[in-house]
Amino acid sequence: MQRTPETTSIDPQTQDWLDNLDDVAEERGYFEPLGQNHFAVLTDASPTLLVTFETIESIRDETDDELPLGFDLVSENGWSHLGIIANGNTWFRDKSVYGYFDRLVDDGFFEDFDQVIFVGSGMCGYAAAAFSVVAPGCTVIVYNPIATLDPRVTEWDHRFGSMRRTSFTDRYGFAPDMVEAANQVFVLYDPDEEMDAMHAALFTRPHVTKLRARHLGRHIMQDMIHMDILQPLLETAGAGGDVAAHFHKLFRARHDYSPYLRRLLMRLEDDDRCMLSGLLCRNVVNRMKAPRFRRRLIEIESQLSEAGQSLPELQSKEPAE
Repeated sequence: MQRTPETTSIDPQTQDWLDNLDDVAEERGYFEPLGQNHFAVLTDASPTLLVTFETIESIRDETDDELPLGFDLVSENGWSHLGIIANGNTWFRDKSVYGYFDRLVDDGFFEDFDQVIFVGSGMCGYAAAAFSVVAPGCTVIVYNPIATLDPRVTEWDHRFGSMRRTSFTDRYGFAPDMVEAANQVFVLYDPDEEMDAMHAALFTRPHVTKLRARHLGRHIMQDMIHMDILQPLLETAGAGGDVAAHFHKLFRARHDYSPYLRRLLMRLEDDDRCMLSGLLCRNVVNRMKAPRFRRRLIEIESQLSEAGQSLPELQSKEPAE
């Protein structure tokens, strides 16, 4: 028998945080509890609407001001924003959330906007895809995709065992079906993350574009924030631009992003690619202050020397005449 997620109790500190969010949201638009586990915040400011899904935990742990990430994402461009916030790992499988979106549809809420963009990562990305059906013609951007946790479909994914008895077959259920009415869908994933890659495969549709973010692991959206490329990618989507082409251009920022470079080095080391590891370390050391890469470069050069080898000499460019 399937069930809905249990209610997560709200401790005094979280309640204080919610009270503060209520005050902030009321200044921007409104704050509305959706049952006991979910909350909606709305800012109605422009014909472009960004719909985000977040959790209280991620907001409080990952944002400097402990306010929803969606607030920051629309602050520079003046977009409207609808944020759905979960208390715990509910996967937004709650009749109160279903009813809220039903009411918005009945009121013609989404019809008032020229452009609607749904965004989310992991569990929140699942919700962004699943609820995007309420706004036909929208754009959906999903990071580290999850199609469903229905064990009849994804029994190979053992990461979320506690949710296996939760219903993913009732309303707003199978995310790849829910994006059918979207205009464009972009699924960003690391192909080396096997589970994410398998979920991404379930989204295969003519209007779905899969974008590989190799070596970013299971936190692609956070890494894109730290590389300062999430905001411009969203703005491209809002302007109806070529999101895929802009992503590939923006993603070059990874060449100067230390966490990406460390993961790439670890991958080369795991594959015992000593020469390539040395070339990577030398490239990084020549461009950045990177003590870890410098130490590893010295170790690799020593190992190669003992084996009678060395890294290829750098080719100097002839000065232009």
